[in-house]
Amino acid sequence: MTASTPSTVLVGREADLGVLREALKRVRGDEPAAVLVGGEAGVGKTRLVEEFFRSLDGEPIRVLQGQCLELGEEGLPFAPFAAALRELARHEGRAVFDGREAEFARLLPELGPPPDFHEARRGHLFELVGALFARLAEEQPVILEIEDLHWADRSTRDLIGFLLRSVRVRRLLLIATYRTDELHRGHPLRPFLAELDRVRGVQRLEVDRLDRDGTAELLGHLLGLEPDPATVDAVAQRAQGIPFFIEQFASSADPRCGDIPETLRDLLLSRVDQLPEAAQRVLRVAAVGGTQFGHELLARVAGVDEATLESALRATVAAQLIVFDPTGGYEFRHALVREAVHDDLLPGEHARLHARYAQTIESEPHLVAPDRAPAEIAHHWHAAHDHPQALVAARRAAESASCRYAFAEQARLLERVLELWEQVPEAATLLGTTHLDLLEETALVAIDAGDHMRALSLTRAAISDLDCEAEPLRAARLLIRRAKLLRNAGKSDGAAEAREAYRLLQLAPRDAAWLRLVGDVAYQTAGIDGEAAARMAGELRSVAADLGDEASQVHAEITFGQVCGGRLPADQAVPAMRQAVERARTAGDVSNCSHGVVNLSDSLFELGDYAESAAVAAEGIPDADRVGVSRTTGVYLLVNYAEALMALGRWDEADARLAEAARQDPPGVLAVAWLRLRARIRLARGHDGAAALVTRAVGFLAKPFLTAEHRVTLLELRLLAALASGDTAAALQFARASVHDKGVFERPRYGWALLVAASRAADEPLRAEIRALAAALPARYPAERAAAAEVAALIGSAPDGSASSGGASVNAGLSGGASGEGGPAGGGAGLGGVEAWRAAVAARRADGQPYQLAGALLGYAEAVAGDRQAASEALQEAAEIAERLGAAPMLAAIDVLGRRLGVRAGVAHVPEQRGDGEVLTAREREVLRLVAEGQSNSRIARELFISPKTASVHVSRIIAKLEVSNRLEAAAVARRLGLLES
Repeated sequence: MTASTPSTVLVGREADLGVLREALKRVRGDEPAAVLVGGEAGVGKTRLVEEFFRSLDGEPIRVLQGQCLELGEEGLPFAPFAAALRELARHEGRAVFDGREAEFARLLPELGPPPDFHEARRGHLFELVGALFARLAEEQPVILEIEDLHWADRSTRDLIGFLLRSVRVRRLLLIATYRTDELHRGHPLRPFLAELDRVRGVQRLEVDRLDRDGTAELLGHLLGLEPDPATVDAVAQRAQGIPFFIEQFASSADPRCGDIPETLRDLLLSRVDQLPEAAQRVLRVAAVGGTQFGHELLARVAGVDEATLESALRATVAAQLIVFDPTGGYEFRHALVREAVHDDLLPGEHARLHARYAQTIESEPHLVAPDRAPAEIAHHWHAAHDHPQALVAARRAAESASCRYAFAEQARLLERVLELWEQVPEAATLLGTTHLDLLEETALVAIDAGDHMRALSLTRAAISDLDCEAEPLRAARLLIRRAKLLRNAGKSDGAAEAREAYRLLQLAPRDAAWLRLVGDVAYQTAGIDGEAAARMAGELRSVAADLGDEASQVHAEITFGQVCGGRLPADQAVPAMRQAVERARTAGDVSNCSHGVVNLSDSLFELGDYAESAAVAAEGIPDADRVGVSRTTGVYLLVNYAEALMALGRWDEADARLAEAARQDPPGVLAVAWLRLRARIRLARGHDGAAALVTRAVGFLAKPFLTAEHRVTLLELRLLAALASGDTAAALQFARASVHDKGVFERPRYGWALLVAASRAADEPLRAEIRALAAALPARYPAERAAAAEVAALIGSAPDGSASSGGASVNAGLSGGASGEGGPAGGGAGLGGVEAWRAAVAARRADGQPYQLAGALLGYAEAVAGDRQAASEALQEAAEIAERLGAAPMLAAIDVLGRRLGVRAGVAHVPEQRGDGEVLTAREREVLRLVAEGQSNSRIARELFISPKTASVHVSRIIAKLEVSNRLEAAAVARRLGLLES
């Protein structure tokens, strides 16, 4: 998708807008003020000012605008003032000049011939302009905006200085924009700005580039959908936060940027073409070296004398194409300039310069930053198309990247080695390895880098080249790797590969390598055949004990926790997990420690120790970064951390952690965890972006295979989204399709949350099924027990035949909670009665998750509708929680229920509408009773001795006051809230 027009939404500039608003506030207080807005070309200075003016729409402020012209010091004097005054005259007529049109003709020739006075009288003209602005400002505040001050002529600068230093017009705000990248050392605006810095009321505002999050937000507005992390990373890296560049890439056919858009390329190269020829040659050499380069390296490669080099560099620095970097070298001011210059090289020039860079760095590696020499050499030999040199250099650079856990870089380099293998006949001799070894190594690194689909292809190629019976350990390793990849891609459960791997392992000796492979088989089998996996885990511990190796025993214990953690009570599993994690940490086994921390934090969450779960997960995140598994294990840790923060009611922090997980762009079904949690927060907050996240997450249900955890949580999310949208038919359909999923009993923690959501959507036949499921499903931990209590409150222990309508979950973002508006039959306060809801509130309070507690309080308030004090207190507590969490849909439902009950959250009663303080009048209650009996307006009129028209008016008022859509819903709400009782 591409963007055809620039974004009309301003991104990441709230603080900058605040500066302008504060300056206007001072002007309104009878002070003069000026804001000098600087920034690079395309950074959004004009857009910022436009948004500021848009925010003033309707306010009594006169805005005048003028622009400096790119004509230099000899250009048209006073151009921006002439434009501003011309605009003023056009809107308000010549009378605005107060009879002094002839004198203003110096600025506006169309006013007539100017009087004949020489330069000595220029001060008179300045005083005229100052007096005009002062007169206008007496009527209302005036904003004078001057664009492109870097092109201002001397006269314009002098007049600006006069207004700011001498006249100091009260209630005048001057805003001037200028390009910082145009201000070379001798630019006349530099000393002028320095002078203005000393004037009271004048301030500078530097508009910075957008960060990655700002780039993502702007791209989302431009493309009309949330961009994927890879696109964001590509655009952020190349556009480097310049909004104009971001817009150009978004409008191209491929926002991930295959090539620089032609219009942007021409714009960038136009400034290069203005340099002297010698400076252009040096700039081309520098562009081959990269965005940053050192003076000595450039001197060696350029092959010019020092004076020529310094002269050329001085010209490029003066043109603001190159700047000094903090390390003492040079840096292209913008990466796209370097790219455009590099792409403009001739083919022979391109190869020759890259080869020269490679040779120079090989002979003098100290000329580049530490540890960068291998990668630099590999890059330049590859760009020079010297295949044998490029092959060897890429292999060395991959080894160097491995030492720094730079798996993505290592994977790219190994892929290059594979590409070059067929083009270099002596490749095996040069590298001292086989093609099969290289395939397996590349596949493993691709997994570490998170590119699982590529790893799957490489692993398949390696297996096809291998004699499995002759090398059982290697074959088992490849098969297990393939099983994991298939499972993560959602293509299959990997059972066939796991069984074959285990068979082959029986042919291999029991050593540390065997131990790790059996551990992988056990973990892979756990979600398919728990009994078999438990036997393997037990066998693993036994062999590890026989080996007596600490690392092997730690691995066995970590694996046992992974495989059997869900089969053992969490309170029994946690001590062993803690011990295993500590042993791994003591041994310096960071990888196993990270895996163990994932299991431990998850088990702590299950026990309801949310604070400890969050702390453990947070502690493990840096370790995942250290060993380069941020896209896999690191994502699990971020999600565990976020889930615990959500349970603690710290939603903003949780959302930030989930944003971090999203930025890692986890491959395959690893994305499900962060997607479903972020979608739940957005649903619960009524966020506009909730639907897109839900659609993306629920799309994984189409995969041939998902784990029980993923499947059940996504089924629940789909149901919650339907409830939140008020689509009662879809919600009932999804509930019926979900409750009998086998994952409900495989993972009760998630099964209970699904049953809570299904209970809101259920009709009586489905409620009967849910009762049976709830009776059989174990409720072992606080959250499970709280959900069980809420299910009981929602569906009751047996059908009672009462009607109930109203009720899409206000808790549509998270499981648990009472219903709100527009939902399916069976929502609302449910069928369990007051005691059941009191028990649900107590259980939710014991669990400690605030949002779920607020939902239960809302259900309880409906159940105790006859006790106005109890209902008011419950609504007050629920409202305080919802407000703290930013749960707008729940707040709306609390408000609706409060008005129906005649109470408000935070006060005992609403202001009385009648002497008895009821929502409905006595006559309306009589009419409502007859409506509930199914009487028509004519029958109601005859019963109450009123006209049918009056009866119709009463019914309409009742429907409006109860905020329902028809008579049937009104009757159901009346029964639920006890409005029919005498």
